[in-house]
Amino acid sequence: MSPEQVSTDKAPKAIGPYSQGIKANGFVFCSGQIPANPETGELVTGSVTEQTRQSLSNVKGVLEAAGSSMSKVAKVTVFLKDMNDFAEMNAEYAKWFSDPPPARAAVEVARLPKDVDVEIEAIAEL
Repeated sequence: MSPEQVSTDKAPKAIGPYSQGIKANGFVFCSGQIPANPETGELVTGSVTEQTRQSLSNVKGVLEAAGSSMSKVAKVTVFLKDMNDFAEMNAEYAKWFSDPPPARAAVEVARLPKDVDVEIEAIAEL
């Protein structure tokens, strides 16, 4: 089975040579989602809670366009501009996943696209 591109207006359009998501071998691989409103293209620049909420909403949009859902997420990677924001991100993140929560890595990075504070990518079953 060849990889199949996932495209949706429920997440921001790709700002480079990549797909919002790719379906392959029974999984969907969701590209990193930053806190941009897909309807307006504007960045959510508020708190880390608000940025996490928008990033996860964008992930959800890609997963649903692929025929998956947040309940089928197996692995998440959270990129944070500042690890001091971990607790705030984690409090919002916990609202999006039921038991058992997916495997996860959270890493601090020097810089994120458009200088946002949070970027989130996910892998889910179809």
